[in-house]
Amino acid sequence: MQKNSKRNNNSRVSGIELNSVDAEKEKKESQNNFVELLPPEVTFKIFSQLDIQSLCRASVTCRSWNNTVRNSDSLWKPHCLTLRAVCQREIDDDLESGYSWRVILLRNYQKSKVKHEWLSGRYSNICSPLTLPEKIMYPMDVDTWGEILEAELER
Repeated sequence: MQKNSKRNNNSRVSGIELNSVDAEKEKKESQNNFVELLPPEVTFKIFSQLDIQSLCRASVTCRSWNNTVRNSDSLWKPHCLTLRAVCQREIDDDLESGYSWRVILLRNYQKSKVKHEWLSGRYSNICSPLTLPEKIMYPMDVDTWGEILEAELER
């Protein structure tokens, strides 16, 4: 019985040691995390300097960065307004529907890239569906295809 008692005490002690090591690690990480150290306005200013890809990468760095980026809808607004040059109707419709800027960007980012390629004439010389680059296609609605057709007819 004493052997069991000794083992339990040792595991408890080692459990306490592990917990204190984890707490120290978390404390150290917290001290290195500018999101938790700086005022929110400064953190926002830093994140607002990032492009879309960097902002997305920052959001998967750690929980506190993810929460900050995800909950700062105004970080996404300038990127949406840039996409609006290509997808004005889609973004305006999403705004009227009450979507957040982040969700609007997620809904329209890939579409804007493909639509821009079509409108700029990149695919003007496509003669058959077999020559379309499949990996960058994106499903688009009838109105978008109408815009693309109008641009092609003007060429």
